[in-house]
Amino acid sequence: MISFIQMKTHISFVFSIVCCFVFISCNQGNESVLTVISPEEMRNLLKLDDVQLIDIRTSDEYNKGFISRAQNIDYFSPTFANDILSLDKNKPVLVYCKSGGRSGKCTKKLVDAGFIKIYDLEGGISKWKHHGLEVKTKL
Repeated sequence: MISFIQMKTHISFVFSIVCCFVFISCNQGNESVLTVISPEEMRNLLKLDDVQLIDIRTSDEYNKGFISRAQNIDYFSPTFANDILSLDKNKPVLVYCKSGGRSGKCTKKLVDAGFIKIYDLEGGISKWKHHGLEVKTKL
């Protein structure tokens, strides 16, 4: 016969295991995946309809040349943190800057904000241009 204390211990143990499974299952699928990609990989991802391309350079830099379909969200803007929250966290986000420094910092903010798939263009738009890929201008 099981004593009351043994039964309480078994119930606590089972409850702890159930809580662990619930915690693990709730966290699965919600972790950010950050990938640094080459210009060629970026070009291929841009063929997909559901990606969000973000140029985080200043508006002056953006106007002098940007990748087609890019939305400009200035990393140095005081509203940057709120501006990125207007993006869909469940859709892939492709981010770039001039050479990769700002975009590296930006990806950390995207991870902290709960974005799921984040792609950082290695070498930024400078490497994109070096590979002879198309750049649009507003000037």
